Amino acid sequence: MPSRDLDPVTRLTADAVGEPGQRTFYLQAASGADQVTLLVEKEQVRRLAESLQTWLPGLAADRPEDPGEAAAAEAGQLALAPPLEPDFRVGQLTLSYDAERDRVVIEATEFQAGEDDDEGQGPAELPDPLTVRLFVTRAQLRVLARHGSEVVARGRPLCPLCGNPLDPTGHICPAQNGHRPTAT
Repeated sequence: MPSRDLDPVTRLTADAVGEPGQRTFYLQAASGADQVTLLVEKEQVRRLAESLQTWLPGLAADRPEDPGEAAAAEAGQLALAPPLEPDFRVGQLTLSYDAERDRVVIEATEFQAGEDDDEGQGPAELPDPLTVRLFVTRAQLRVLARHGSEVVARGRPLCPLCGNPLDPTGHICPAQNGHRPTAT
């Protein structure tokens, strides 16, 4: 499987470009001059941030963060760096913890659509997906989780009834069978 490792990651961020409802989300990491930019979905950023916010405190209870790493992570740049040409669209993100090195490995695997071939003989043979492994500190992930939550929250407000995004003109709410509330 083709893969690329960034070890150690010196900069890590997730951010979005565009107007709410039309934003494009990126996960970006760098190790010195080597940079990777990955195209992700808003939901992937949200779930990654939520997972990290529940998982990292448990790791910190057993092994506190290194103060130097925490200071470096807090001072790190969270803006996306050009170029914003994605290396690939992420299909799956996985986290694992290397206790010996006290590093978390984020593995991002390329999304591949399972298209059928033209002759109707079943799925076409797809090349192995690209994979990027990012070796990051827990402090970098804590900052990423906080920033990722803020990025997601900058989007359209959610309907209090169904949780779907509200457009400036409103939306048809499934919780009300598509009807708008009646005024009394």
